[in-house]
Formats: sequence, structure tokens, C-alpha cells
Amino acid sequence: MRRIIISTAAVLMMAIVPSVVMASAAAYPKGDGDLANGKKIFTEGKGTVPACNSCHGPEGLGDDNMGTPRIAGQFYTFLHKQLEDFASDKRTDTTMFIMNANAKGLTEQDRKDVATYLASLRKKGDTKTSNLEELKAAGITVGETHKGKSLVYWGGNDKGIPACYSCHGFNGMGAPPIFPMIGQQRYVYLVNQLKKWRDGSRANDPKGAMQAVARKMSDEDINNAAAYLTTTSFYSDGNLHTAYDPAH
Repeated sequence: MRRIIISTAAVLMMAIVPSVVMASAAAYPKGDGDLANGKKIFTEGKGTVPACNSCHGPEGLGDDNMGTPRIAGQFYTFLHKQLEDFASDKRTDTTMFIMNANAKGLTEQDRKDVATYLASLRKKGDTKTSNLEELKAAGITVGETHKGKSLVYWGGNDKGIPACYSCHGFNGMGAPPIFPMIGQQRYVYLVNQLKKWRDGSRANDPKGAMQAVARKMSDEDINNAAAYLTTTSFYSDGNLHTAYDPAH
């Protein structure tokens, strides 16, 4: 009888797990724009708007030397919001100083198409992130990952810094539709954005949440959190699947 009960439980678990994984993938905001047009703009540009890959790299994974972010695999809702914010000047590009003009040079449908294409680029096992040793060798101040992990998961209770995990999820993989993927983001970009949230030069966050958090963070806190986040994995130990993975 015990053997039968165990076998039944195993069958039930096998039936439940795939449904959970499928539900996670279904929750991933992919967008409903024209993939072909989005890809064309990403690789070729449109009119006076240059190709996105000229700054964000051929795979959309960003570039620490240019300070540009990884945009491949980001959630559609977040990507689309940022393009709309650039187009309406709710956000000002202080990195390459071209995103406001670029967004305005695209139609509303173009912006949806680009966001849809970029969201489709999320790849299983993608680990092309910042090389912290190379950044150190180039003279860039790099934080300590173990201290960053503490901030990401438990926050800085002595300063009232909330854990990044509480909004951005496991290893910063994001919590759509509002909170973006910040895990495996470029180190330089993460540091720069946190400092911009802190000084108010970026202020397009919902209800000022990121500004409130960043104002409590020192340069050391920012460097440490960024160092950990750029090196994270979307996989927990023993888990072959990730939430919101289109491959599943």
C-alpha cells in the first residue's frame, strides 16, 4: 500500500511541475509587435535613427566601455515604457545622449516592435555579462560580490535599504510587468543608474521607489550590489528551469 501511495504522489508531482513551468513562461511579457520590423530597426536602424546594435552590441547585451545596458531579453513592458519615456522626455539619456532623439525618430508602432523583438531575445543559459577582472584592470572601481549578495537578498538594515530581491526577484531576474530584469545587467550601467536615481537625474521610476532606495546607498553599497547582480545566474542549485524562460 505504501508503495502505491508513493507512486501516486510521484505521478501527481510530474503532472504539476510542467504546469508550473508553463505558467511561468506564459507570464513572460513578450509583446505583440511586429518581430520582423523590430529586428530590422535593431540591426539596420530607420531613417535618422541608428541601429540599436551599434551601441548595445550585436546581441543586445550592452557594452561596459560605452556604458550601455543589456536590453536583450528584458521584459516587453519595461522596454516599451522606457522607449515611451525617452520619446516624451520623461527620461533623459545621459549615457550616450541619443536615446531621446532615437525614440522620437520612431513611430509608436516602431517602439512596440523594437520592444517586442528585444524581449524575444531572452536565451536559456546566457552568461555574457561584465568581466569584473577586466574592469578592475582598466582602472574602474569594482565592488565586492559577497557584500553585494547580502544587499540584494537582505538589504542594509542599518541604513533602511530594502533587499533588491523583494521587488526584482531571485537573483534580479525581474518581476513583470513592473520590475525589470537587473540580474546579468552590465556593471557600469547598473552603477551609473543607481547614482542617477540617487541624485535625481533619473526620475521615471514608479512612485519614486528607486530614488528612495538609492538615496540610502553609499558609493560602496552601489558598487557591491552591481558587482553581485552582474554575475548572477538565473538558475538555482539543482533547477534546470528558470521562471519566464520562453524555451519552456
